[in-house]
Amino acid sequence: MLRHVIAPSRRFTKASHDVVRHPRLSSDAKILLLYVQGLPEETPCKPLSELAQKLGIKGRAYQKAKEQLVARGYVHEWRSQGDRGRWVTEQLVANTPLASEQAEHLRGAASPTTPPPSTQIPTVGEPAARTVGGYQPVEDHSDKTTPHPPSEAEPTTDPNPEPKAGPADSLQLERAERVLLSLRHTRRELHLGMREARALAVEAVKWLERGLSESDLRQALLAERPEGGVRSAVGFLRYRLVQKLPAEPAPPSLPHLPSPAALVVCSSPGEEHVFRPLGDETECAPCRQATAYATFYGAPAPEPARIPWRERFAKINGAPPGALDGG
Repeated sequence: MLRHVIAPSRRFTKASHDVVRHPRLSSDAKILLLYVQGLPEETPCKPLSELAQKLGIKGRAYQKAKEQLVARGYVHEWRSQGDRGRWVTEQLVANTPLASEQAEHLRGAASPTTPPPSTQIPTVGEPAARTVGGYQPVEDHSDKTTPHPPSEAEPTTDPNPEPKAGPADSLQLERAERVLLSLRHTRRELHLGMREARALAVEAVKWLERGLSESDLRQALLAERPEGGVRSAVGFLRYRLVQKLPAEPAPPSLPHLPSPAALVVCSSPGEEHVFRPLGDETECAPCRQATAYATFYGAPAPEPARIPWRERFAKINGAPPGALDGG
């Protein structure tokens, strides 16, 4: 491939290779991001959709490009209700991916006080000092060679370390976190950051521990959409996870077994003995059989033949008679 490149001296936008070569951003998303990045500082703030229309990106193409930019941290949105009940959407477009905490910090630095309802709130965002937690974007020098390798970043210590969970708990937390992060694909107002999803996963795990599947949990969080929309995704989901938590399943009950009948004395003549009746009978089963035999044949029932235990054992095991006697 032949290349002929002349760097422009004016009217150009400095684009990051991370954006131009991003494998997860479509061409519409890249063009829209670079277009907003190259707007002059004195350009009045307009909604992102209106800027996209100037580029011919409309309808589903715009929605798809915006979803990609939101998912990768280039676009952040906030919906708030003013004093007069009017809903306003704020948008922040950055040329580098920002986490939710960084975007919130930049939003507060750009608008330290809440403007009155009559004041127009910018929807695209105005240029401001880079005060996102001391974050400074670094230029891409991957195409250049340097004699010294880049120094490794110093490890940072989390002031609020999260407790370590066991293998089973970690698996459940990952399942719950995966469900929470997937909500953004169905309802954009339920977009959560990684840290927010990890905090809410503690409550979502309780649903999975009570026998619900990931699909059941997802449907429960998406059902019954509020009429006025969702102001805070974290607050809305935390309230629903706590208030709608299903009851614990009742332990399985053991089958009720009737208590055995008490022992009674057999009323037949002869040696006294007891038996456990099944109904209201007064004689045991052997005595009833003997009485029935004597009534039918007019003679007492013959005594059963007594087989020695050795022969019975040999018969059961298939040994020839006398084998146990050494014969």
